[in-house]
Amino acid sequence: MGNNLKAARVSQPGRILKRELEARGWTQKDLANIMNRPPQVINEIIKGTKQITPETAIELSKAFGTSAKFWQNLEANYQLFLAKKQESDSDIQRRSRLYTIAPVTELIKCQWIKPTDSLDKLEQEICDFLGIKNTLQEPVLGANFRHNHQLNPEYTSLIAWKRRVEFLAKQYQVADFNLEQFKLEITRILSCAEEEEMITRIPKILEELGVYFIIVPHLNKTYLDGATFPINDNPVIALTLRYNRIDSFWFTLMHEIGHIVAEHEGIYLDNLTDLEDNKEEVEANTLAKNWLITPDTFSNFVQENQPKFSGKVISDFAKTQKRHPGIILGRLQYEKLVDYKNLRKYLVKVSPYLSNWIDN
Repeated sequence: MGNNLKAARVSQPGRILKRELEARGWTQKDLANIMNRPPQVINEIIKGTKQITPETAIELSKAFGTSAKFWQNLEANYQLFLAKKQESDSDIQRRSRLYTIAPVTELIKCQWIKPTDSLDKLEQEICDFLGIKNTLQEPVLGANFRHNHQLNPEYTSLIAWKRRVEFLAKQYQVADFNLEQFKLEITRILSCAEEEEMITRIPKILEELGVYFIIVPHLNKTYLDGATFPINDNPVIALTLRYNRIDSFWFTLMHEIGHIVAEHEGIYLDNLTDLEDNKEEVEANTLAKNWLITPDTFSNFVQENQPKFSGKVISDFAKTQKRHPGIILGRLQYEKLVDYKNLRKYLVKVSPYLSNWIDN
């Protein structure tokens, strides 16, 4: 137990020397004369810019009537304290770098990396997770990501989220992907939009079509709904279920499918409530809306029933379109034709039907 005890305070030898001078009423020049040393030497020891050598320790012991070992021990303990402090400062800098390049607390909380008290092991865990050689290497979302970002909390969380999606995607096999075949199967995918229970078919359909389907909840400081990007020759569709509602699920899914069908190259990380204003996002949005409800049909429905859309009116229209009423309601709310507080019963949660696919 005694070996673990630490001194409450380590004094700089110069401070002790200064107190001894004050106790005797001596000046630094007095001690210099006594020791036959230049005054500058005494001054530098007191300021801490010069160490007490064994020879100086002997001279101080004779001047003050102490042992030379007393002064040697003061110096040795102080130098050891400085060395440990320097090591501690270095560890702080290393930890600061880790928390700069990755959301470390969340990675541990989500069990994406193992908790450890070893700084060396923690660095290795994070480097392995991010796919970088060392902590000096800056992690990136991808070589073809459309924007340059600084390492801010949102960006590093996006990187971590995407890395987790990639890790999960590589855990299972999908069929070879053929874009033309995929386009022909859009109708089959949409056939599952009639009842909430039919959502369970989506992962299998996409797997058969060569598309990785992954659900990873979004991390703090990110506002993701969905993403798409390629792994080798296969596209990935990843969702967060940030809004755990049937309308949000279907629009996000079809939006990401829109990117694939339109052959948009690169990585798309989509916050659908604050979508980037570019032609790719506009095109994906338009495809998603039109696939879910054809434009003319929706326009006629609105004209015939505006300004009041009852639950029965929405349900009856949904049946004619073979869509869940929550999808129709979500569109009406998006177009500000129905208040977001109304008819919430139709916006059923989808997570119970996708529990086997949600990363947790």
